[in-house]
Amino acid sequence: MSKKTLVSAITAALVVGAASTTFAAANPFSDVPADSWAYDAVTTLAADGVIDGYPDGTYKGQNTMTRYEMAQIVARAMAKTDLEKADKALVDKLAAEFAEELDNLGVRVADLEKKSDNVKWGGELRYRYYDIDRDSKAGDETHNKVLFRLEPKAYIGNSGWTANARLDYEMNLSTDENNDGVVVDRAYVEGPLFGATVTAGRTPVFTAQGLLFDDRISGGTVAFGSDEFKTTLAAGRYSEDDHSDYKGNAKDITAEYYGVQFDYTPNDNLALNAGYTALTGIDAKNSDSQKIVAPFGGDKNDTTANFWYAGGKYAFDKNVAFVGEYAQNTEANTEDQAWTAELQYKGANPADAGSWGMYAGYRQIETFASIAPTYDDIIGAGYKGAVVGASYVPAENILATIQYFDGEETKSGQDASKFFANVDFFF
Repeated sequence: MSKKTLVSAITAALVVGAASTTFAAANPFSDVPADSWAYDAVTTLAADGVIDGYPDGTYKGQNTMTRYEMAQIVARAMAKTDLEKADKALVDKLAAEFAEELDNLGVRVADLEKKSDNVKWGGELRYRYYDIDRDSKAGDETHNKVLFRLEPKAYIGNSGWTANARLDYEMNLSTDENNDGVVVDRAYVEGPLFGATVTAGRTPVFTAQGLLFDDRISGGTVAFGSDEFKTTLAAGRYSEDDHSDYKGNAKDITAEYYGVQFDYTPNDNLALNAGYTALTGIDAKNSDSQKIVAPFGGDKNDTTANFWYAGGKYAFDKNVAFVGEYAQNTEANTEDQAWTAELQYKGANPADAGSWGMYAGYRQIETFASIAPTYDDIIGAGYKGAVVGASYVPAENILATIQYFDGEETKSGQDASKFFANVDFFF
């Protein structure tokens, strides 16, 4: 008997003794045949991050396992509540195959796993630096800060619902000053309801490629449909108090937010999207707390803004893809259009050390054509020009990114450029 099997047998004996159960299987420690489909199934689950092995936290696909060891892995997988459909089907198939072992051992193990996995913590430590050079009166600007972020997720029973939060704490390295306190950037619940996926609370909203909106609202979203065609509805209140300090180009307004988006993904190479977003009851003030007239470029005292957008992504092969998006604010009399086009090569995956990617493109985001674009790390509303960037993963869960923008302000036409560097340490 191998050392691995012996350790498993001793562990199993202790578990069984504590549970006061007996084995119904004739020999739960007999090896699962090397050519069993179960090994391929477990390999797939391990690659998808569903399980991390047993008993030493790893899965070595080249080694055979006993039925007991396999049942333990299946029990761990059964304890997960956020499985993709394909993974859930594999877990169900494995559970049927090892039902006898699970019946005698797995129920207690699964209960323990559910308790231990009830709350998961993730997050990141981010260092961000950028330098903006502008010929306009806005002048130059330097950002040199560290952001510490925690992202807890709590599973609510076996309902499929989770409670989620994101807490940010930012430190300014240039002035040695810290935020006054921790910012609760997100706090929302998410789960299935009547065949749809629902979120409610201070919830994130991301439109298409992020050209129009990548922020959060106090409200909710409802997503329904199939993997091929999906519809997402969003409604709530958008407030300047809701977006984090690092969202420097987010509009400092308060308004009611309404949106609908349609996503069409016919295959792995093509993804198309189109949508509509409306802001009503817009309230905006300047630094002297005076009301801003027509904050989104409409007629005097206009407190609405209506945006439509369309675009998508096409992958030529596993390495090269093209991404494009167009948006327009139909209420604005000027500075009402935004668009982006970029060519992407490969891609950096934080879980894959040594992976890298790069892109080159052109973006034009006129002043009143966007609310809180995801591109504001390198180009926000009121700018247009060429952008290039590259990312690299020097070690697992460490992502380094650099970007450069060279262009001009859309309204004044005066030159502007920006260098951006970012390092993320994920945990």
